[in-house]
Amino acid sequence: MLMAIWQKGMVAEETLALTKEMKVSGHVFQWPEEWAGLVVDKHSTGGVGDKVSLPLAPALAACGCKVPMISGRGLAHTGGTLDKLESIPGFNVHQPVDQVKQILQDVGCCIVGQTEDLVPADRVLYARRDATATVDSVPLITASILSKKGAEGLRALLLDVKFGRAALYKDLDSARTLTQSLVTVGNRLEIRTGAVLSRMDAPIGRCVGNALEVYEALECLKGRGPDDLKDLVVVLGGYLLWMSDQSPSPESGQRMITEVLTNGEALRKFQAMLEAQGVSAHVAHSLCSEKTDYFKHLRRADHQTELQASDDGTVLDIDGMVIATVLHGLGAGRTKVGEQINHSVGAELLADLGQQIRKGRPWIRIHHDCPELSPEQHRDLQRSLVLGRRESYQASVRVADFIPPPERQLTSRLL
Repeated sequence: MLMAIWQKGMVAEETLALTKEMKVSGHVFQWPEEWAGLVVDKHSTGGVGDKVSLPLAPALAACGCKVPMISGRGLAHTGGTLDKLESIPGFNVHQPVDQVKQILQDVGCCIVGQTEDLVPADRVLYARRDATATVDSVPLITASILSKKGAEGLRALLLDVKFGRAALYKDLDSARTLTQSLVTVGNRLEIRTGAVLSRMDAPIGRCVGNALEVYEALECLKGRGPDDLKDLVVVLGGYLLWMSDQSPSPESGQRMITEVLTNGEALRKFQAMLEAQGVSAHVAHSLCSEKTDYFKHLRRADHQTELQASDDGTVLDIDGMVIATVLHGLGAGRTKVGEQINHSVGAELLADLGQQIRKGRPWIRIHHDCPELSPEQHRDLQRSLVLGRRESYQASVRVADFIPPPERQLTSRLL
């Protein structure tokens, strides 16, 4: 069956039928009536340095939404939200159904893993997709993602479909094919579903690697951190608030997200979520304090190695795929489901796109537990940095397009 789907594809009605049957193969969440219209979620197809869910979920909760975010683990070069959160001592991603409901009641957001009784058909099919090399089938990807989101009982779902060198889809056109399938089937499941298409070439933010990304997400929640991360959180959050009728327009929703990131309300929701999911009150308070040493609680790798720019120039590009591949080899990622990873391995970018740097200036810091990087790793990392003349640099926005739910059509536009 999987090979037939992979070879012949499916029309939307067939994909919808498969998704519905997978959804009801296990538990489907039922929420209190007073939450009607408030339950929302975001799903990303994965990238490098993509820690957007960590500040986005509490920001949406601070705006009055309920966010039952069921996330996954990293595989190959992509990082997983659950792996990032497990960098925090005590954080428990395994929560029973009743506890998920309680956390949403008390806090407004939780980030958990897929439970045994949630869409069990997906686990069975995914294992066989891997064995039959049908993982890249658009109908099967659509059914896998949306059966889980459908079981969450959502009002609105925003999909962040990545394209570029460090994404599953390398170009915008191929990413649109998956996006259109997800939006069509999602809305036929009676979930108000929209999608953004976002570039995934350079890493998001300045940090890559589980513990380092938690640190950067906390900085974002404190109103600091890199602009591109904050911009993504604000744009995605604004769309979700509009799609769920919590704001009259995406722009109004963006202002709401910006406010809760600035005034500390999102940070307080994140601290409450940490405590509700097993982190001690002391650790949660310390991590969320205005001035703190994050690495009193997050493990720091045994060694840090800085690489210097080999020439003068403007930073034209930083290849996130190359950096992720090197970090994977150092232990930050897994090749097979169930493999252990090293949460402390990662990279900090010390230079930004468009920045002028001088020869010999450090541009990246690698965190690793092995005594030293290999010559091949040095070479690959240096090749990931592209320098050139200032006039050759062309800044590009992350979000290339937005596809709204059919019932809430806006003019789709470049942002």
